[in-house]
Amino acid sequence: MQTLISNRCSSIQSAVPESYVLPPEKRPTAVPPCKTIPVIDLQGLDRDRTDLIQQIIKASQEYGFFQNPNRTTLRIAFIYKNTIVTSFLWYLLFDKSWGLRGVDAGCVVVVGQEFFELPVKEKERFYYRDPKQICKFKRSINYEQEDVHFWRENFTHPCHPLEDYIDHWPQNPVRYREVFGSYTVEVRKVGLLLLDLICEGLGLECGYFEGDLSGGMVMNTNYYPLCPDPNLVLGLPKHGDPYLLTLLNQGHVPGLQVLKDEQWLEVEPIPNTFVVNINHMLQIISNGKLKSADHRVVPSSVSARTTVVNFIRPTNDCLVGPAKSLLVKNCSPPLYKTITFGDFISTYGTKTHQGIDPLERVML
Repeated sequence: MQTLISNRCSSIQSAVPESYVLPPEKRPTAVPPCKTIPVIDLQGLDRDRTDLIQQIIKASQEYGFFQNPNRTTLRIAFIYKNTIVTSFLWYLLFDKSWGLRGVDAGCVVVVGQEFFELPVKEKERFYYRDPKQICKFKRSINYEQEDVHFWRENFTHPCHPLEDYIDHWPQNPVRYREVFGSYTVEVRKVGLLLLDLICEGLGLECGYFEGDLSGGMVMNTNYYPLCPDPNLVLGLPKHGDPYLLTLLNQGHVPGLQVLKDEQWLEVEPIPNTFVVNINHMLQIISNGKLKSADHRVVPSSVSARTTVVNFIRPTNDCLVGPAKSLLVKNCSPPLYKTITFGDFISTYGTKTHQGIDPLERVML
């Protein structure tokens, strides 16, 4: 545990440890920022739901970037089919029916950072030793087996159903359970709303994503310490997420980069913003109509970066395959096998680390 970069910052301010330096061909280069992430306005959801859903599907396929007039709302950057669509959820922080009711999205990032700033002894009880652990604290991705490490520390645990897991979460920081518990409940509402909209946009039967398909949710807090030379390292390599849907609260420090048209673009943080991206299971269910978004993370030489991510995921024994109604509607053959999510996730990490598309083994 003494190898934690979060506890060694004072000793590595002038040089990156050799074990973190990537080969020249894998190092990040300067990328252009997305200065004006476009927006689709969802404030008319209750008035004209069908038209709004059609706008989301059409716009994300044909254009990729949209804008909306400034409003005091919580913005969602929606990465869809390797494009970025950002959506304003009108008064999302306060709406009683589906917003982040009474939850400060910035507070959860602060408390997440407080966890990583704890003394080593406080964190080592959660250090990843057993796949069956509920709470897992990790360095890099697979520290013991990697040739080169990634500039990241990570704390992850399941968070739905909340009552099944909250008693296993840290009690230090003292606000952790309260803040993360409230946040989890409200973010899940947003995620399920987005899945409902995607369901309708694809023409799937109502409630398709209910039950086991969205039966789990994972809380994933990442810490990318201040880096003396970000040109030599990555916080996370290129990857797509293996679940259904990702909701990222990336705080105020830049670092997320998305691959679009074979070019990396920086997704600049916007206050009170989520970045939402399609995951591998949605690509399978949509029979390739939706594409899982490839992304990576670059650390900063100016400030440490803390992000809080929620993944909505199927249960391990849930069967996932192309939606039959979509195949009939489009008169198209299935492009993917039907597998259990547990089977897919069992090889996802290895395939991704090897630079192999984890979806290849389920393609027909």
